[in-house]
This record gives sequence, C-alpha cells and structure tokens, in this order.
Amino acid sequence: MPIYHKLGVFPPKRHTVSRQENGALYQEELFGTEGFSSMSSLLYHCHAPTMIKAVGASIDVSPKVAISKNKIPRSYKGFKIKPEADYLESRKTILFNADLHVSLAAPKSSMDYFYKHGEADELIFIHKGSGKLKTPFGSIAFEYGDYLVIPRGCIYQFEFDTEDNRMLIVESFSPILTPRNYRNKFGQLLEHAPFCERDYKLPENLETHTELGDYKIVIKKHNELTPYTYAAHPFDVAGWDGYHFPYGFSIHNFEPMTGRVHLPPPVHQTFEGHNFVVCSFVPRMYDYHPQAIPSPYNHSNIDSDEVLYYVDGDFMSRNSIEKGMLTLHPGGLPHGPHPGAMERSIGKKSTEELAVMIDPFKPFQLTEEAVGIEQKDYFKSWLPNKLNTIKK
Repeated sequence: MPIYHKLGVFPPKRHTVSRQENGALYQEELFGTEGFSSMSSLLYHCHAPTMIKAVGASIDVSPKVAISKNKIPRSYKGFKIKPEADYLESRKTILFNADLHVSLAAPKSSMDYFYKHGEADELIFIHKGSGKLKTPFGSIAFEYGDYLVIPRGCIYQFEFDTEDNRMLIVESFSPILTPRNYRNKFGQLLEHAPFCERDYKLPENLETHTELGDYKIVIKKHNELTPYTYAAHPFDVAGWDGYHFPYGFSIHNFEPMTGRVHLPPPVHQTFEGHNFVVCSFVPRMYDYHPQAIPSPYNHSNIDSDEVLYYVDGDFMSRNSIEKGMLTLHPGGLPHGPHPGAMERSIGKKSTEELAVMIDPFKPFQLTEEAVGIEQKDYFKSWLPNKLNTIKK
C-alpha cells in the first residue's frame, strides 16, 4: 500500500549499525515484494528471523474440485459453514481459480500459534466478531465490517473477543491494491476516491518479545500447511518503517458514488488484484432522476464471473436473501433483478444494503465444500411463479 508508516526504534540511515541495550546488533530484515523493486519495509529484530529448529510434516489443503466448468447461476448459504475451534481448520475454500481462492471461515478460538501465507496476499472481511490482528508490525483492532489486508509473508495471529466469528477470505496470488483509477502517479488516493488514507486502520502498539524458546509458525505454500518451530518469538521487532505492512479498512467508511440514473458496479470498487476486483455495496441514496429505476438493469457478465456476498440489509435486486449468503453468476450469461425488484425500487429514496462483490476474470471452479451449502435451483429464481415449472 503506498503510504509510509513507522513504529518503534530504528537507525537514522538504512543498513547501518544499530545496537540493542545489551550491545548486540539488531537484525535488519527487508520485507518486500517483486524482488527489490516494489513496496517494502525494513524491520529490526532482536534475534535473527532465520532460526529454524524443526520442520514438521506438511498437510495438503488443496481445494477439492466438485465442478470444474460451471455454467449456471448458483447460491450458497454461507452460515451453514459450521464453526470450528481452530482458525486454519475453520477456513473452507468455496470457489477458486489460478488467481485467487475465496473461502468462508467461522473460527471459535484465538490462535495459540502463528500463521504465514507464503505465496498469497489475504483480504479478510469480518462479518461477525471482533478482536485483534497481531503481527510483527503491531496490532490492528478489528470489528464487524472491517477488511483486513495482510501481505504475503506477514506472520500473524488472531485474538478473538468471543467465539462467534464469521469471515469472508480472499487469497490473492498477486498483490491486493487500491484501484489504479483512484490513485495519482505517486500512489496517493485522489479527491474523487470513495475513501482516503485517513480511513485506514494502521498497525499500532508495537510489542517487542525478546524471549527465546519453541515457537510454532504454520506456513502455507503450494497448497500445503507446514509447521515450523523457530527459536525466537516472531514478534521480536523493536522498530520498523516503510510502505509494506498489514492494514484495515472499514466498509462503513466507503463513501458511495450516486447519480441521477443507475451507476454500474465499478463505482463500488474497493480493491483489485491481477484478474479480479473487489467491490463494496453500502447504504446510499438512490438515483434521483424523476423517472429513474434504482434497481440494476439486466447485464451480461461476458468476461467475468460475479460473486456477491450478502452482509446485511435489504438487497434491492434480490428476493429471499439471508445474511451470509453467497451467489455466483457465471460469465457468459445475463443476470439481473429478480421478478418484482424493478417495480419495488421505483420511487425509493435510499437503500441500507451491505455486500461484498468479487469479480474474477477467469472462471471459478467449485469445491466440495461449496456443494454442501448450495441452495438448490437458484437458477430458476428469475422465473415468474406461473412459469416456475419444467415441462417434461
């Protein structure tokens, strides 16, 4: 993320002598991407971050494909994912392609180990629950409606306030960034952007752990989880500065764009990665042309699938929507408002809907976990009642 931040102590110039109170050198680490050419931060550890004591057996967590070539609209009841105590075990991949994985999670317990994704940035949307995301960069307090952006290679630990937690998780094999059309050539968010740097939740309250011992860090790479034992606590950073670190952003701080007539989904864009975008649908005023139809028009997703995760409120274009429901509309097929939605929307002044949309530009494959929570015959839901039968 193109914004500078710093916490703790570090030398006035890079790659120069910096000593701890006991005289030992701080161990400098460059945390960056794309070799040495993209965003990075410099961290100053009390111990070398390379002290591996043991490596355990890997566990394969590759998504199990149920449908590789989806051709029909589908709907899933996300809250049917059963809560599990462990954070990693609770994560269930629902949809995936070569660019990103989409998962749902309902963890009950705080983590007594540490986790690092070795090859994907993570975007975690908090649907239910609150707590702290703890990292070597400091901690970020999170609550309902927060996005947490965790860059690949960042070690972290979740500390939950309660057992009732629900998450939507995107694993991106490219950096997760703010939309290019919101930024100037220096990376600063422009005046027309629906949010700005003031809205970010930055790491704070840096805790420096100097103790040695056995510290379990589970690392995900090549669709495998591998437990490593390190000799030093991973949060032994005394200071850091740079542009590359985890941060939070509340969906409630997204300022919606509105117009006299209905505006298309790109006005809701919040994040982007290679071959996908993420959008936020938030409470907003409806279109104000005297003859406006606020409900979205029918449109063909020629080049992308469309996934919509329903968070809260009455979604104007859909019937029979529940919190935590997730819909998938495949590329190549038109979709639009359910029967009666256009008529209901006329004359309405505002909406209280809250949803997250994910549009990939390569088709999603569907997992066995997805099949287990699917709402059957969703593709028939656009038929008027009198036509909602199949002639044999």
